[in-house]
Amino acid sequence: MTINNAMNVSSSGLSAERFRMDVIAANIANANSTQVGNQEPYRRKDVVLSSGPDGVQVSGVEDDQTPFVQKYDPGNPNADINGYVKGSNVQPINEMVDMMSASRAYEANVAAFNTEKGMVKAALSIGKV
Repeated sequence: MTINNAMNVSSSGLSAERFRMDVIAANIANANSTQVGNQEPYRRKDVVLSSGPDGVQVSGVEDDQTPFVQKYDPGNPNADINGYVKGSNVQPINEMVDMMSASRAYEANVAAFNTEKGMVKAALSIGKV
């Protein structure tokens, strides 16, 4: 593996973790959404990452199939016959844990990239007098 390849791997990791943080932020923003009419509430999204020859790649974004939360609210105009309203399947605590994990992975990729950059600088300074 060359230095350039190592930098590409770190930068792909940065991009993937940034995308993951964006999806997690969207999940948190929609955590309190409810069913409106016949439309389902927001369904949590999960990022699928895979490894490749050039580093980390986003394979896709999948919907979490966890059942929706049912809240008893008979006064809500969107309640069903039994008085229940469907809510999003997003758990904000779990999303914050995922956000911390993505943030730490992002920081690790920044550190690796900076180390690689330092190695390139040191290699270039060898010829200087």
